[in-house]
Amino acid sequence: MAGVIAFGAYVPRLRLQRSVVVAANAWFNSGLNALRAGERSMCGWDEDVVTMAVEAARDCLADFDRNTLSKVVLASTTAPFADRQNAGIVKEALNLPDDVGAMDVGGSQRAGASALIDAFQAAAGGGGPILCLAAEKRHAAPASTQELTTGDAAGAILVGPQDGLAKLLASHSVTVDFVDHFRAAQGQDTDYEWEARWVREEGYAKLTPPAVAAALKKANIAPDKVDRFIMPSPMKGVDAAVARACGVRAEAVQNNLADVMGDAGPAQALIMLAHALESAKVGDIIVVVGFGSGCDVLVLAVTAEAPASAARMGVSGWLVRRKPETNYVKYLSFNGHIQLDLGMRAEFDQKTFMPALYRGRRAILALVGGRCPKTGSVQFPKSLIGVAQNERVTGPQEDYPLADRLARIVTHTADSLTFWPDPPNYYGALDFEEGGRLTTSFADLEPEDIFVGAPMRMMFRIQALDGLRHFTKYFWKAVPDYRAQTTKAA
Repeated sequence: MAGVIAFGAYVPRLRLQRSVVVAANAWFNSGLNALRAGERSMCGWDEDVVTMAVEAARDCLADFDRNTLSKVVLASTTAPFADRQNAGIVKEALNLPDDVGAMDVGGSQRAGASALIDAFQAAAGGGGPILCLAAEKRHAAPASTQELTTGDAAGAILVGPQDGLAKLLASHSVTVDFVDHFRAAQGQDTDYEWEARWVREEGYAKLTPPAVAAALKKANIAPDKVDRFIMPSPMKGVDAAVARACGVRAEAVQNNLADVMGDAGPAQALIMLAHALESAKVGDIIVVVGFGSGCDVLVLAVTAEAPASAARMGVSGWLVRRKPETNYVKYLSFNGHIQLDLGMRAEFDQKTFMPALYRGRRAILALVGGRCPKTGSVQFPKSLIGVAQNERVTGPQEDYPLADRLARIVTHTADSLTFWPDPPNYYGALDFEEGGRLTTSFADLEPEDIFVGAPMRMMFRIQALDGLRHFTKYFWKAVPDYRAQTTKAA
């Protein structure tokens, strides 16, 4: 037996208003007018698949002992590195032990559902808790329907060898080389999409119902007993049509979040499952479908209601934490569709020295400082020389993780002179409430959010991009206390 132990998600703060995209492009493609309602989630310039996966993982593991994890799996078709383990970066950012396994999964929009099935199978076979992550930041051509229907986000499901919150009753997979869209491994940034009606009628309508029927038969569950039917699709109404063909009640079809964030590809199934578990009742039957080159189907039974947690935002919390974005040019710039004149201040070498990154990975990627065992003083970075006042202490320090601790602004600056992809560059010094001081950049804020004493939390972000060697530098930035903001907004 294997089940869901915990769940989490992450949705970027920025929400691109679809109306501004349509206003800019309808002269070229008038058909976009049908998609002008709602908004889609949009990464900032310093967010990608890895940073979103880290935040979804932190959301999922808020009340869980990370040291018991056995493996981290990251599913995505848009991971930043083709030959550097993206899940390995996530493992480092989470400050997990080095004897934790890690694996990247990709190649299909159902990669998230496929990874989740594998996680359940491994856990049922005696494997320790497995953190299954999926994140997506798809590039869509300007003036395309995909630009409006997709969204950036990440989901996280923690699976273990017990019932937990929901146990897996059955799963079923069908693999068919049905090409509804594709993207070459080299030389192509956006997907080539086939005609929607053909995809809907030959793909979803013919491939999915038999797979759902097979999974429900394995679980000995009648279709009309399904309480929540989860099937991501960027095409409106497809999920309801498939549910009807499967014999599932219309009211069981789960909200696919299309109007408030868009479709996050491989991550959408995990995000929708996490969203469903927020309010699921004991005994609910949940069906999760992942479509792409065939389909995967999971049937779960809810065994316990999700406990309330002040440390977990969940899908609902991240959706509340939003800022409408009406600058379409900013979106184009952040996604590399236009090249702005960055000026001479951007002309400096961003080369990363791999030995230094490796030796300092605990500090850089996991934000681990040091604590003096004698005086209790905390500092960052870790050092052999303590910073305690009036007491000179030298010697090894204990690891002291800072990433999950609340901090407050001590000093702050808004710098418009140095190069920054989204000026001005807000940065300053922070004091952590349990000790320790750090100078770093700020993100996800408005000018009124910055004042001495303002509560801040740390987020894993891109610090810089080496455009010459195509290497991404990651570090931790401070953002306004999103837990307090979400509680106030709700």
